[in-house]
Formats: sequence, structure tokens, C-alpha cells
Amino acid sequence: MLHLDGFAPLAARYDGFIVDLWGVVHDGVAPYPGALETLRRLRAAGKRVVMLSNAPRRAHAAAAGLAAMGIGAELYGGIITSGEVTHRMLRDRDDAAFAALGRRLYHLGPERDRNVYDGLDLVAVARPEQADFLLNTGPDDSRSPTDVALWEAELGACHAAGLPMVCANPDLEVIRGGARVICAGALALRYSDLGGAVIWVGKPDKLIYRPVFDLLGIAPARVLAVGDALRTDIAGAAAAGVDAAWVLGGIHRAELADTAAAAAAAAAAGLAPVATLPAFRW
Repeated sequence: MLHLDGFAPLAARYDGFIVDLWGVVHDGVAPYPGALETLRRLRAAGKRVVMLSNAPRRAHAAAAGLAAMGIGAELYGGIITSGEVTHRMLRDRDDAAFAALGRRLYHLGPERDRNVYDGLDLVAVARPEQADFLLNTGPDDSRSPTDVALWEAELGACHAAGLPMVCANPDLEVIRGGARVICAGALALRYSDLGGAVIWVGKPDKLIYRPVFDLLGIAPARVLAVGDALRTDIAGAAAAGVDAAWVLGGIHRAELADTAAAAAAAAAAGLAPVATLPAFRW
């Protein structure tokens, strides 16, 4: 494993790049220093860049959020989100688990994530006992997004109703503007602990990489994934059969203060990223 200070040496070795968003390109509020310049240099060099995020919303909504932070569509060649893939699987029902879900859903998540199911042949209901399944897009805006226990009663009611959960974001937590907040994955883990069935959509499942490779049009051997989360980004790259570069300045920045700690953590997880970086900078 290489321990690099900048991305330039890796840029020369690959033709296509799968780049995570939260923790690599931005912190949920603003781009990280150097990230936009790195994307510009990759595009100028003729490299293909596709953003891959466990964001629980449609790709067009994620792109609008990026644009609002000054991350324009000219900096990348496409975007795939776990919310987009969830939408397609709810629409197409060509997966056995999704085909069995029924049409009435109880949505656990903020209003802004409704685009995951808007326009589909689905009915959103107000109470778990009215639903066929639970769609989890993460904490809503009415409670502090720092404590899973605040959702205990709601999760318990969904479990009592026998609802299978679709988790549209496997991330457990992210750093938003310097503060650590929980994601849909943390709620899904608690639901699983209660005995509930969970269908996970997103990294590290290799399924989400299929539309990414379609957009890239490049052989996996010439593709590098860039991410900050060992459990999702680096493990997902391994599942998809592509090399990975691990950005240490995102979700793991507190516990992995040096490269020796990072190397030990990767080895303990059975993962072997080709390089670590302090940040996504050139």
C-alpha cells in the first residue's frame, strides 16, 4: 500500500475513476480544499469520472445539491446514487426481494427524499400497520440525527407490523460540517437487531457498481475507486473488482491519524487499497 500526499501519481495509472462524494469531495456543506482542482485536472487529462454515492435520493437531486455547492456537472461524467438504484429496483421489480414487497410503503426519512419513490406505482401510508414495507432513507428533520434511540418507537412499530425494510443508504454515519451524524444504515442495523428483515441498497454491494461501469465504459482493470469509508467504499471496490484509493480525511479522520493505523485497519478488515491519501487533492 502506497501512502501518498496527492492524487497525481494515481491519475496517471488509470483511465476511469469512481469517486465517492461525502467525505471525499465535500463534507455535506462545502467542497474540501483541493477537491475541485483534482476533478478539473482529471477531466482536462481526458479521464472518465463517475460519482458514486450512498445518498438516499435520486441522481438528479444529488446533482442539484452538488451544483449548489459549486460542484458543476462539467467536473464529472455522471452520477449514481443508492437512492437512484433503489428507485429503479422499486420501479422494475426484477429482483425477487423487491418483487415481493407490495405497493404500500411507510417512509422513514425526510420529505426531501420522497423523490426515491415519487412517480412510481406506490402508495405512501401514514402508519406502519397500513404498509407492506418500510422505506428507510435516514433520520428526518424533527429529531436530532445523533442518537438512534430517538427512532426506537418507530422502528419497533414497523417491526411489530412485520415490515421488511429497504435501506436506501447503507452508511452508518457521516461528518456534516465537522459534526458526526447518523445515516439510514444506523437505523437499519438497529432494525436488524430487533429481528427485522433488511434489504440493503448501496455500497459495498457490488450491484450498485453495474450502472457505474455502464457510464464509464472502461474495463475494471483500468478503473480506480476513491472513497473515505473502509466498510462501504473500500470494501465495495473490492467486491466490484477494482482498485481503491483510501482518503483518510473523511469519516475515519479521528481514529486513523497516521498511515500505520490505516494499514492495520485495512489488514484487519481483509482489504488492500492500493494507496492512502490525506485528502482528495492533486
